[in-house]
Amino acid sequence: MDVNALKQERAKLAKQARDILDTAQAASRSITGEEEAEFDRLMEQADKLETTIAREEKARELEKRIAGDNPPKNEPNGPGTGSEDERRMRAWRTYCRDGRAGLTEEHARALNMGTDPEGGYLVPPVQWVTEMLQAVDDDVPLRALATVMALTEGEGLGVPTLDTDLADADWTTELATGSLDDALRFGGRELSPNPVAKQVKISRTLLRRSNHNPEQIVRDRMAYKFSVTQEKAFMTGDGNKKPLGLFTASTQGISTARDVQTGSATDVTADGLIDAKYTLKPQYWARARWLWHRDAIRRIRKLKDLNGVYIWQAGLASDRPDSILDVPYVVSEWVPNTFTTGLYVGMIADFSFYWIVDALDMEVQRLVELYATANQVGFIGRLETDGMPVLEEAFVRIKTN
Repeated sequence: MDVNALKQERAKLAKQARDILDTAQAASRSITGEEEAEFDRLMEQADKLETTIAREEKARELEKRIAGDNPPKNEPNGPGTGSEDERRMRAWRTYCRDGRAGLTEEHARALNMGTDPEGGYLVPPVQWVTEMLQAVDDDVPLRALATVMALTEGEGLGVPTLDTDLADADWTTELATGSLDDALRFGGRELSPNPVAKQVKISRTLLRRSNHNPEQIVRDRMAYKFSVTQEKAFMTGDGNKKPLGLFTASTQGISTARDVQTGSATDVTADGLIDAKYTLKPQYWARARWLWHRDAIRRIRKLKDLNGVYIWQAGLASDRPDSILDVPYVVSEWVPNTFTTGLYVGMIADFSFYWIVDALDMEVQRLVELYATANQVGFIGRLETDGMPVLEEAFVRIKTN
């Protein structure tokens, strides 16, 4: 599949859609019903191409990783050869396929990282865990924009805050010291990673006969489940044993003081978007992004500003993303999308001020006997994470009137 050709085709569709909008604008009129149907058709095709491109690029990346996990047959491949990571990867594949009974003594030593008083478990190789977490990053848009840190010491991460700043300096004389100010106050916030877990069951026959690496099957399914859970919490979590979400009004995160109304009880308006953008200080614009559900994007693509210019702009060049009022946007399925009175529907922000903290340790346990009667093998994945906005000034939340 020629990815470059697909990208060129997407740009062509975006250009055709833009021409429809420009034609109506030049005639100082709204688009007709026929033009609107053609516009929607072109954008639907462009969105499908975008999905195809993303899938192809992801598949190619996966093929590269798999090729790296399977060296040529003429290379040493015994359980005691190769680097430590290579030996652990081979041992983990054997464990996924055949269980503990299939492990040689060398395999067991490569995987055994500790003893559990309840009966013991094996820990997957570091390389396997790292790849799984990367898959989560790919599926959760906010992670790519947020500040993500690993917790290396203690049970939580303290975030210092400047709660009360000093007053401005005084114009004075050479020997004077200015007015005394004791208003400076410091505070703090704490992020404490919370447990997240998911269980997957797979047919033993599939594990034994599949042409794919068995750990790849486990990784893909778990990556999806973990990504969905985190994405929902990053958007709407209440902060109780889970992350504090962007669309949860809280004095610990983003208060209602950062809310801007859309200008309508049932829709997004151009005036509302302009108000939202310019509520955010210009110092944040360089890294700012809009955050919407795709239902909101569908509405915004048809909006004009006060001068009759369509505010949505297609990114026709490869280095220029689609933008709204010159600000790029990202889309998440878990952004609120109910357009009724008083509800949140979107946001503009510098999302680097949303902090995510991950605990280092991740466990993957294999349940051999629990599902034996059904000829299945269970895998349980566990990690710990937390997240919250740490500076509300960097966020502007958009709600209906």
